[in-house]
Amino acid sequence: MAAMIIDGKALAAKVKEEVRTRAQKLAVRPGLAVIIVGDNPASRVYVNGKKKDCEECGFYSEEHALPGTASQQELLDLIAVLNEREDIDGILVQLPLPGQFNEQEVLRAIRPDKDVDCFHPYNVGKLMIGEDGFLPCTPSGVMRMLEEYGVDVAGKHCVVVGRSNIVGKPQAILMLRKHATVTVCHSRTPDLAEQCRKADVLVAAVGKVGLITADMVKDGAVVIDVAMNRNEQGKLCGDVCYEKVAQKASHITPVPGGVGPMTRAMLMENTLYAAKNHGK
Repeated sequence: MAAMIIDGKALAAKVKEEVRTRAQKLAVRPGLAVIIVGDNPASRVYVNGKKKDCEECGFYSEEHALPGTASQQELLDLIAVLNEREDIDGILVQLPLPGQFNEQEVLRAIRPDKDVDCFHPYNVGKLMIGEDGFLPCTPSGVMRMLEEYGVDVAGKHCVVVGRSNIVGKPQAILMLRKHATVTVCHSRTPDLAEQCRKADVLVAAVGKVGLITADMVKDGAVVIDVAMNRNEQGKLCGDVCYEKVAQKASHITPVPGGVGPMTRAMLMENTLYAAKNHGK
């Protein structure tokens, strides 16, 4: 029996409509500033998408494009100005940055109440101890997808493949907060296939084409593919061998059209949350 496809694109549209409706009730519309440095084509696509999302949600948005030759101090000075502007509720620095930048220093320069990506150590700490605050966009998007499709992770064994600060680690935390038993796998995990076969919910977030094959997935598992790769033919794909895994899983996310749109939708949620906290 083929898996139910989790339609991230349709759900993202629903989330953004909810955000738009709630934003209309505010006295002042939320504002998001996006900073892009250099001419990375993928980054440009992402930034354009976020600007479109803001328009759909009724937010004010502005882009700040710095040349790839910009200095660390120029970027920090720009962030300092945006930190003080009352019309800007969220600040997003599009990653990756060119090699001369210290990304951690840049991310820590964003005021925590405007850190809509939830990358600042203050917000990561609140996430860790379960306090209310921003939720990281991709992991929270995954949780919303699971909820929408009736997948309750409480008491389930969830396996997260990948331990990045952006996806793997916060994904594990959010699942723990929903009472799942979580295993985090990475490049030094012995017998990755054995660990994956134990998963009721399997989240792949490594960035390696064909990493998760059908023999690594147990029958009826929910498979969430976070990765965005290009195969040898240049086609977008994830970490999961989609066609064959879809014959074993109960639910599966496609790439593209799965987690990606939800990441952007949850950014809009965070920007609205910031605006409300700023008294708008």
